[in-house]
Amino acid sequence: MKSIFLTGFMGSGKTTIGKLLSEKLSLPVIDTDHVIEEKLNKTIRDIFETEGENKFREYEHQFLEMMPTENMIITTGGGIILRKENRDWMKKNGVVVYLHCEPEEILNRLAGDQTRPLLDGDKKKNVLSIFTERSPFYHEADFKVDTTNKTPEEVVLEIEQLIK
Repeated sequence: MKSIFLTGFMGSGKTTIGKLLSEKLSLPVIDTDHVIEEKLNKTIRDIFETEGENKFREYEHQFLEMMPTENMIITTGGGIILRKENRDWMKKNGVVVYLHCEPEEILNRLAGDQTRPLLDGDKKKNVLSIFTERSPFYHEADFKVDTTNKTPEEVVLEIEQLIK
């Protein structure tokens, strides 16, 4: 089975869905952001603050191309889709599932989260701006699943039915 890449905006449920889907399909799960943090021994926030977003996106691309292309659930950082070469690589080497979530629900889910450097400042304004910028790229996925007002179990069931 080709690897399954879960994409979506921060707070859309990629990590939670990835873990549940991994259990359901008996496949290992790996998170691209965690790989970057482990390999570089820095948090994403530290990378953004010391090296900038562009350097982080370079790391993200490098590590994406090291991901297994079979029998793996891969949860990605929300901005991985910003680079065309990343979108193309994921589509060529796996099945891409976009986990959509409405911005208002994202704001609810991310309330109190201080770990996301792109949300520093006016959180609502930043979420809406980034969401609008990224939306067309997310829609290039093979499948779209709306996670808004759904349980993780409902989302996993929907993904299972789509990828069969």
